[in-house]
Amino acid sequence: MEFRDWLRAQKVPSEQASFEELRVWNARLFDAGWAAPAWPSEFGGRDASLEEQLEYNEAMAGVPRPVNAIGVANIAPAIMTYGTDEQKARFLRPMLRGDDIWSQGMSEPEAGSDLASLRCAAARDGDDFVVNGQKTWNSNGHFADWCQLYVRTDTDVPKHKGITCLLVDMRLDGIEARPITTMAGDQSFAELFFTDVRVPSSAMLGVLNDGWSVATRTLSNERAGVASLYLGERRKFEQLVAKIDHLSAVSRDQLVRRYIDVRLLEFLAKRSIGAALSGRPPGAEGSVIKLAWSQCDQALANTAVDVLGMHALSNAVGTSLLGSRSTTIAGGTTEVNKNIIGERVLGLAKEPS
Repeated sequence: MEFRDWLRAQKVPSEQASFEELRVWNARLFDAGWAAPAWPSEFGGRDASLEEQLEYNEAMAGVPRPVNAIGVANIAPAIMTYGTDEQKARFLRPMLRGDDIWSQGMSEPEAGSDLASLRCAAARDGDDFVVNGQKTWNSNGHFADWCQLYVRTDTDVPKHKGITCLLVDMRLDGIEARPITTMAGDQSFAELFFTDVRVPSSAMLGVLNDGWSVATRTLSNERAGVASLYLGERRKFEQLVAKIDHLSAVSRDQLVRRYIDVRLLEFLAKRSIGAALSGRPPGAEGSVIKLAWSQCDQALANTAVDVLGMHALSNAVGTSLLGSRSTTIAGGTTEVNKNIIGERVLGLAKEPS
């Protein structure tokens, strides 16, 4: 494959490199056309087929991806679908190259998995929206240049019908970003506060009060993208095995179970990919894979400590153990995904409103 040949000729940074080093690497990927091969060529991609994307994903195992992970996977497809020509020209290529850093303003203290309950409000005032409210758990929020922000613009209609999506410049007056330190010790999240922030109406993505459609598109891309998650789990398993110098019978049993978990996750992913190749649109299988991945990741982190011993907690194994606790929350909680599976796969009655 052309990409593998190109990759072998590069000095690839580690996934633990500094953010600025990863941005430089991101720019090199983009300039060579390898930041997002699936993207349309007019926006910096290669119009890659699904088969080519699969080969690319395999080759990228262990290689740092674009720094705008959420932007490239989730926000960009929404801009491609709902954005004006001016918005596409302004945002997509700089996002993919890593020149502009993006965050996503969905979750709030009282609106996590239930996005329709959001309260962050925007009122029209001439050619501007005036935004007031709070968002939390924003990936990259404290150093982002832009935010895909969901706001309440109508309170007199059913709650999912009064939402609007804005593409907000984070350097506007009235925006405060406070980093959140997780129990793993990192500061990859932030909470955002908006006080009388004037956002031009040209920043609206899609139609007024139809931000739910934009959000649905964004989340469908997030859940469709989980098909590649098995690659990370496979790499974690291989790294764990490489660290082991002695195995007890109990350790062997645990490792075999984790190997089975990883392989089952891969089979689920490839089943979903096969359906896409046959022309079937993504469905509830994204929730099945997300649920399986989160459980696999937590079990693998637990097994790593059991097999390597308590001394392993002082290095990356301990960080991974703490970080894995979030996998049943991030990208859709376990409870939400179980509801989706119950309703759309098992045909159970819908969750009461």
